[in-house]
Amino acid sequence: MAPAREAYSERDFYLQEFRGRTLGIACPAGWLRDPSPLASVVQTLARNDIRVIVISTRRAALAGVVGDRILAAATPRLETAVWRAQRQASRLGLLLGGRRPFAAQVRELALRLGFFKLVWIHPQGGLRRQGGRRAPGGGERLSFVHQDELRQLLAQGRRAGRERLALLREVDRLLTGGLAAVNVCTLEGLAEELFTYSGSGTLFTRKRYIAVRDLGLDDFDAAYDLIDRGVEDGTLAARPPAEIDRVLASGFGAFVEGSHLAGIGALLAYPEARAGEIASLYTLVRFLGEGVGQQLVRYALRQARAARLRWVFACTTQESVGAFFERQGFERVPQDDLPARKWRRYDRRRKPRVLCFKRELPARRRSG
Repeated sequence: MAPAREAYSERDFYLQEFRGRTLGIACPAGWLRDPSPLASVVQTLARNDIRVIVISTRRAALAGVVGDRILAAATPRLETAVWRAQRQASRLGLLLGGRRPFAAQVRELALRLGFFKLVWIHPQGGLRRQGGRRAPGGGERLSFVHQDELRQLLAQGRRAGRERLALLREVDRLLTGGLAAVNVCTLEGLAEELFTYSGSGTLFTRKRYIAVRDLGLDDFDAAYDLIDRGVEDGTLAARPPAEIDRVLASGFGAFVEGSHLAGIGALLAYPEARAGEIASLYTLVRFLGEGVGQQLVRYALRQARAARLRWVFACTTQESVGAFFERQGFERVPQDDLPARKWRRYDRRRKPRVLCFKRELPARRRSG
């Protein structure tokens, strides 16, 4: 399916995104009996020119992760002390003390030092949907939560427990204070949360900010991997290298908070029919429920109108995806209604299962 290329992974994508920045990881010492999962992640980050500050409550626990590179949080002029320490090594531990709650101290340090992201280790991991309502507890994981939703959760969070609610309140204060993102996950799920598209916990951001734009060269690796993922799970049809190149060159993506690629798509033109195909439309499970697919379709329709196309179409083998297109104003049509070029060299085993959907575009009115 794919042209030869150097191995590229989801981890590579995030390491590139984090490079040259300071990431904070907070974990009470009681949850660091086995520091190896955290130490492994911290070593990976440090090797890739990412500054990591681990915050905990016991020197011995921190030493298992960062060695002897530890500062007390009460150090005078902490900001410059941390800056000077980071010039010597990318890994650093901050030791909390006193009787004040751990969560409150972490929040103050994160805002004071200006982390670009804080990862909060918690044994319960991220939030989960409960009883059909968004609330902490059991059920389906909530992968992405913006601040307005978080405040709704806090208002409904009587079942969550005092300690859990205290953490969520501090997350709310962190976002209000200016931190761009907070991740909450388990220690065992830390690598998956940081280095994979699907994650293992919950990503909190200030607002539901999804921007759709054309893909650039720096986005191709991540988009390519999403296409691979869609082919592997059967959502997308396998395409030959030339078609993959066509999709990337015509592709667009939905980006959350400017950096997280939540979904992709492309509009492939069929000039002989004045038609366009919405192709390789794929949304990460992590961002389902955020309207990503709908925004990608709207973007494709705007492109089609700008190109003065008369209609657009989409194909899928999944009834649920077909129902999605019908909600966007598409109608199911026979395969013969599509341009003949669509079916050249198409997989004969897949074709009998393909459902086709079409949407007419109104003619543009001439001004004057």
